Amino acid sequence: MKFSMIFEAQTHDTSREGEFRVMHDCVEQAVLAERVGFDRVWSVEHHCLKWYAHMSAPETFLAFVAAKTERIRIGHGVVCLPFRMNHPVKVAERVAMLDILSKGRVDFGIGKGGTAQEAGAFQTAMEEIPAMLEESARMIPRMWREEEFSHQSALIDVPPRPIIPKPHQKPHPPMYLACTRESTLNQAGEWGLGALVLGFAGPEDIAQKNRVYRAAVKRRTPESQIPEQPVEHLSALCPAIVLDDGAKARAIGHRGQRFFTEAIRHWYNPGESSPPPRTEIADMTDEEALLMVGEHLVAYLNEQKIELGTEATGLYNPNHAYGTADDAARYVARLVEAGADEVMFLIQMGTVPQAAALETIRQLGEKVIPRFR
Repeated sequence: MKFSMIFEAQTHDTSREGEFRVMHDCVEQAVLAERVGFDRVWSVEHHCLKWYAHMSAPETFLAFVAAKTERIRIGHGVVCLPFRMNHPVKVAERVAMLDILSKGRVDFGIGKGGTAQEAGAFQTAMEEIPAMLEESARMIPRMWREEEFSHQSALIDVPPRPIIPKPHQKPHPPMYLACTRESTLNQAGEWGLGALVLGFAGPEDIAQKNRVYRAAVKRRTPESQIPEQPVEHLSALCPAIVLDDGAKARAIGHRGQRFFTEAIRHWYNPGESSPPPRTEIADMTDEEALLMVGEHLVAYLNEQKIELGTEATGLYNPNHAYGTADDAARYVARLVEAGADEVMFLIQMGTVPQAAALETIRQLGEKVIPRFR
């Protein structure tokens, strides 16, 4: 079993001082994660998603973390591959440089970028992105392998050029794909990529996604495979706050998850009027609010005869690794039983105090992770 944590640089304080604080808080958390035995840190890439994710330059953040650590692996979770957002030549160069400077610790996750808000900033239509993602994903390993690379297609041309530097890891850093739906799980398995399963739906949903992914792995062919060396690995997201005071941990976790949910709804519902996320609400507990909104969403989807998707309804599931170390260990055991190869802890939610985040990392490293080694 592998254990990691993922950073969004999510913040309720969007001032310059707040952004300064959250970036350095994330670095402090990553350094502690290495010290207490985590295997890897992941960093998202998002653009223009105020509150939800201020991590718009993960290559810089990860290079800074790499310089302050020695062992922990450094994961892009993920690089967005629309051409105007990240040209494939630049991606190949940046990832290779990070791999060299980190002495071969990079894991290379890829994805499409989640919203019209982001795509529009780079003058890209959402319907263009899937083809760009696959083409870029197939180009980049070739750039690392070939001394002189060239490519011509209906979407993008690259004239013959040496793409340098080459990565330290041979043949190249392991590759992963962000997965929220069966379609992306099928792509990950058939393409020979690890699956970064991002969602709040819980162990039962992970078990179902694991079955889809493993079946897709069996369908992989030499023609469908993207990396030179395939990866079979499922990483499951696990929201977590772990303290000696279990009730306090649950309250902090539910508040953080409620902020996360409100922030993501603000940007992921195009055309809808969604208010900015709130930091303090006195009308009900955060657990009650998550359950209530989830029930309303399910009722609406049923009424409109829209297929229920765990990626939508899972956000309102309040049952995660919130509580004591024993509570967290029981939840992690369910993810392991569901088929996860890696538990990817989400701790850095927008309202979680730094002291609680650091204590969570310490407790996970000292009291939870050793039970699964």
